[in-house]
Parts: sequence; structure tokens; C-alpha cells
Amino acid sequence: MQYRTLGRTGVQVSTLVLGAMNFGAIGRTTQDEATAIVDAALEAGINLIDTADMYGKGESEEMVGKAIAGRRDDIVLATKASMPMDGERNHQGSSRRWLVTELDNSLRRLGVDHVDLYQIHRWDPSTSDEETLSALTDLQRSGKIRYFGSSTFPAYRLVQAQWAARDGRLSRYVTEQPSYSILQRGIETHVLPVTEQYGLGVLAWSPLASGWLSGAIREGRDVTTNRSTLMPERFDTTIPSNRARLDAVEQLADVADQAGLTMIQLALGFVTAHPAVTSAIIGPRTLDHLHAQLAAADTTLPADVLDAVDAIVPPGLDLAPHEKFDTPPSLLDPSLRRR
Repeated sequence: MQYRTLGRTGVQVSTLVLGAMNFGAIGRTTQDEATAIVDAALEAGINLIDTADMYGKGESEEMVGKAIAGRRDDIVLATKASMPMDGERNHQGSSRRWLVTELDNSLRRLGVDHVDLYQIHRWDPSTSDEETLSALTDLQRSGKIRYFGSSTFPAYRLVQAQWAARDGRLSRYVTEQPSYSILQRGIETHVLPVTEQYGLGVLAWSPLASGWLSGAIREGRDVTTNRSTLMPERFDTTIPSNRARLDAVEQLADVADQAGLTMIQLALGFVTAHPAVTSAIIGPRTLDHLHAQLAAADTTLPADVLDAVDAIVPPGLDLAPHEKFDTPPSLLDPSLRRR
């Protein structure tokens, strides 16, 4: 396992991060299975575990808490908040009112007295940066969180938050967690230059592109992955963007074969090759999935392989731009672009 410094924090983290979204109902993973995955990940050298309050409405946090009991101090523990937790309108977002309450809920579910990294799961356009950053700064000073970061923020919001922290003499985001894979490279044009400029650690989620790069999805095969069951529209190859992804996957499979790599090694090695990226988040649902992904822990792609990838999916291109989660609200809601 390789290790890198998380932004400018001085904290050393593994280049593969164990993501716990599949723990519980989402991935149909039992507590015993989740504990076995955590055990194997830690034994392999992974030292950062990432979860969120909304994964299974708290179920993932509870399962992570049970799995790490007795070895908390050996783990860099990260969780997230701001996504809706129920039908109550104020049980979401990044207001002080909600973050203070929900962090306590997360700590209770995790069975710990602090988390190392607390992340705002999505930018909340209804809450000012000053409101959120002042709340996070106070939570940091209270000892309940060590650092805080953002997730899937547009580049301009990352910049604005850095300015707001400076002007308000508040602590600042030290990490960003964006979606990044060979098939979704849009952040190379805007987000990654900003994270490099401000020294943010980058924890990339969905490096296997929701399973497209796992090796399980190929031309002529039925798509039977767990994710395709949950979101079939993302794998319907009659849709042009999905057809483009499948065409790219077939070409990438040839590149992997010629380099003596699995598709997973190619996909994870590509993400961790970018100098702005600290780690890639893997989200295994089973031990077999974990072991297949751990095989990429020491993968370093040579220049000719990276050049071959660029020729298939050009730098900065998203093959499925409609699946991005950092679109400005006014592009999604017509009322926000009408006077």
C-alpha cells in the first residue's frame, strides 16, 4: 500500500480508501460481512474509512462503528452530512442548526467521540459559506472533528469558500471529494486545478464509474451488477451516453490486456496517477470485490498506458455529463433563471 499526505494536514493516508456506502441495505451487506471487509482492508494497509450519515439513513455509520470498535486510534475516520435524512425540511443542508445536531447523531452511531474528517456532502445553495464554516470551525475547536472538507463542490464554490474562510478568519476546507474516473474526467478542467492551487487533499469517489470499469460490463454480456439493478437507466446501452461508455470500455479493455493489467488496476491506477489526487475511494460490497480492488494498491501506470487512455477518453471529457452532481441549481430549476 502507498501513502500520501492529505492536503496540507500532515496526516498520512492510504492511496486506496475504504468507502462504506454499500454497508447495509444499499449493498445488502450484513454486519459480519462489513466487519470482515474492514478487517481485510486494515490488514492490507488501508487506514482511511469514509462513510456518510445518509448511507442507509445512518445504517452504514452504525456498521462502521461496530467494525472498528477497539481500534479507533489506528484509523482516519471520515463521514459526511447535508443530504436529506428524512422528510423534515431542516434535517438537511449545511446550516449551523443542522450540522451541530447531525454531527452528534453521527458520533453516536459511530460510537466515537470525534471524527477525523467531517465533510459537507453537497454544496447547499441556501446557506452562506460563513454560516457553514463558522459552525465547522466551532465543532473543530470543541474537539468533535479534527478537519473538515467538501464533497462534489463546483470549482467556483471551492474558491468562494476559501475566500470566506480567509475573510472571516475561520478554519477552511482541507479536502474535496469529487467524482472522478477514466469515463468522467470533467474535473480535470476546473476542480483539480483549484484543489492544487489551494493545497486541498482529493479523495476521488466512483473511480470504477459505478461498475463500468470493474471488468464485469462488456459488449455482449447482460449487465447484472448491483448498481445496474438500482439504477437501470445508467446502463441501458440504447442511450447514447451509455453506448459511448461501452465503446470506451471495450477499447480500454484492450489497453489493460496489452499492459498485463485488470480493468480495475487500470481504472484505479489512472485515478491515483493524477498529481492532484490523494486517494481513490473503493466501495466493495463483498470480500471478493475488496481483494480485486486491493490488487491495484501498488499499480503505477507507465506513460504509454496513460497516453493510450487519453486517446480513448480525452482529458477533461465527461462521457455522461448529465450524471454530474455539481451542476449549478439554475440549470436544473427553470424558476431560478427567470425574472
